[in-house]
Amino acid sequence: MSDSLTPTEERLFNPPADFASQAHVGSLDAYRQLHARSLEDPEGFWAEIASELTWTKPWNRVLNADNAPFYKWFEGGRTNITLNCLDRHVEAGQGGKTAILWEGEPGDTRELTYEQLLKDVCRFANVLKGLGVGKGDSVAIYLPMIPELAIALLACARIGAVHSVIFAGFSSESVKDRVLDASSKCVITADGSWRRGKELLLKNIVDEGIAGCDCVEQVLVIQRHGDREPFKHNWTAGRDHWFHDQVDGVSDECPAEDMDAEDMLFLLYTSGSTGKPKGIMHTVGGYMVYTYLTSKLTFDLKPADVYWCTADVGWITGHSYIVYGPMANAVTQVMYEGAPNHPDESRFWQIVEKYRVSVFYTAPTAIRAFMKWGDDFVTKHDLSSLRLLGTVGEPINPEAWMWYHRVIGGERCPIVDTWWQTETGGHMITPLPGAIPTKPGSATLPFPGIDAAVIDENGDEVERGLLAIRKPWPGMLRGIWGDEERFVNTYWCKWGGKYYFPGDGAIRDEDGYIWVTGRVDDVVNVSGHRIGTAELESVCVAHPAVAESAVIGVPHEIKGQGLVAFVIIRSGASGEEAAWRTELMAMVDEKIGKFARPEKIVFSADLPKTRSGKIMRRLLRDIAEDRPLGNITTLADPSIVEQIKVKYQSGS
Repeated sequence: MSDSLTPTEERLFNPPADFASQAHVGSLDAYRQLHARSLEDPEGFWAEIASELTWTKPWNRVLNADNAPFYKWFEGGRTNITLNCLDRHVEAGQGGKTAILWEGEPGDTRELTYEQLLKDVCRFANVLKGLGVGKGDSVAIYLPMIPELAIALLACARIGAVHSVIFAGFSSESVKDRVLDASSKCVITADGSWRRGKELLLKNIVDEGIAGCDCVEQVLVIQRHGDREPFKHNWTAGRDHWFHDQVDGVSDECPAEDMDAEDMLFLLYTSGSTGKPKGIMHTVGGYMVYTYLTSKLTFDLKPADVYWCTADVGWITGHSYIVYGPMANAVTQVMYEGAPNHPDESRFWQIVEKYRVSVFYTAPTAIRAFMKWGDDFVTKHDLSSLRLLGTVGEPINPEAWMWYHRVIGGERCPIVDTWWQTETGGHMITPLPGAIPTKPGSATLPFPGIDAAVIDENGDEVERGLLAIRKPWPGMLRGIWGDEERFVNTYWCKWGGKYYFPGDGAIRDEDGYIWVTGRVDDVVNVSGHRIGTAELESVCVAHPAVAESAVIGVPHEIKGQGLVAFVIIRSGASGEEAAWRTELMAMVDEKIGKFARPEKIVFSADLPKTRSGKIMRRLLRDIAEDRPLGNITTLADPSIVEQIKVKYQSGS
């Protein structure tokens, strides 16, 4: 049986009976009835969900599709998302419940209850108001994974300011691009952060990035490292402010700004094929309802759960599944500042054991790194508290899925393999863990309310084709900031503009399960054969010695395009590169065909990755085509690029 991304997977894992009996959705029939009802009467379905939340004024119309694709949800309704993430729980008597269990990389800890979090958010909001920030103003946030990151988002939402979070691993140039595009009035940062034992100077990066940005009037700085060298920063009088000075004596009460459901909640920038980041716009009401429901059902959240999403709030996963969705469900969650391998490769599992984490949500890239490091770092810790596992960010290959199931989940935890995007706001295709049998590598079936289909260019349903979303949903993006034309041309460019086009290819198998094969712009045409790079990567990592792989297309004078595979070998794997290369070629022959053979297989100790774990395939293409390397400052280990370049050019 093939371990590549094909619809031939025969292994099927039913939800454990004891899990299903207590789940929010406890059977496949129950899921099918719920999904059918959500598509037959979407307005009734979403109104029912929205009614579980607090509104200061009810909506007049659930969905306004008069000006598609510029859809509006809960039109006329008014609320504030923080009322549902904080006040609602305190008023219900849950103020003493732990909201955040935070651990810094050096081992320092903090615990915040919902009542404390509400007060901290109100104080932070009042500091922003004191600096002249108000409803509609744009606030850029460049912070490490400390509680103030979540608090800053909620404080902006509290007063109706639009937050634009910039991952605190981006370069000063990236900061500048985003601050200027959003015309950010205020920037929130920290003196520094920790990463693999190193102290990073965040304010220095911000200072360099906002030089010449006339829109920035105020810079608010959180003190993480203390008043000591090298954290005695340059200081611009009248612009720069220490948060601890500003918050001293500030009231812990701040009325929530009454927001229209379609008021903008945040901007979040994501990569575009043109190279210019796209400012994705999400609004208050629909996003609130969607993240609330997807968190509740996908993770089957229960009052006693301790939930941990290992993402950074700098990405959409952190927005939706650290801040807004889990907090709307009054969950207790873990936040961790640092790297998964500091001080050693067992750090994540030490945290799971320490806090008795029950729901764990991470990326396939991280899972493959755990596999590479070996089981010993896992097995020395007690992971018996875990009851549910999740994956996010990219398709997971079946072998990594099985390792996750066996080693982390002890063969007892359902796995929710979630497909979604920055643009969708929340999960779109995912198992509901008590209802849907899972197949390793498949995101399975659409979430309630989502009409997902695999279709061809003509809009006809096919087994292998393009992924399309045929009905609007509340969490959908409302546009690209300042560029309506790009919004339409990017996401509504096919099928006469009727359906949302996420840019991914997909396969639907005989059971209706969806297998996302990756971006269609990551499809390589080799001698007339279209090959998804994710499919070839999955073949490579099926080899027992391989931990991870990245495949790119390169120009070929005969074939038009050829393929190059960059491969990481697991720690302790026995064998030689020549033998592994021969075996990998044979696996490609067997699982895809000889036409898919890579022109070159390059073995490396690692791949160029950002600190969030994203593989920078652009740099691999630059190496393969002997182009000057672009910005590498955001990489976790910039030195790996030169190592790969030497190996590639040597032909080894």
